[in-house]
Amino acid sequence: MALDQSSAAEVTAPRLSALPVEQVASLLKHAGCQIIDAERILADIAAGAPVNRDGTMNLISYGAWLARELARRESAHG
Repeated sequence: MALDQSSAAEVTAPRLSALPVEQVASLLKHAGCQIIDAERILADIAAGAPVNRDGTMNLISYGAWLARELARRESAHG
């Protein structure tokens, strides 16, 4: 049984809610972030960045965590 195009897209499309660390780094680099790599993301995880039970990351949750951290750091310096 052949898959139609919409089913094939669902199978191959990455889920933004469950990405490996390396893929998060790759997506952020392609989006223009120049200082990101897997090691930096792993350091963020050690500092409390959210991860799924299977070790993957939700890109939206990670972005929100980064924004909160930036706001926290700016308020500490302000």
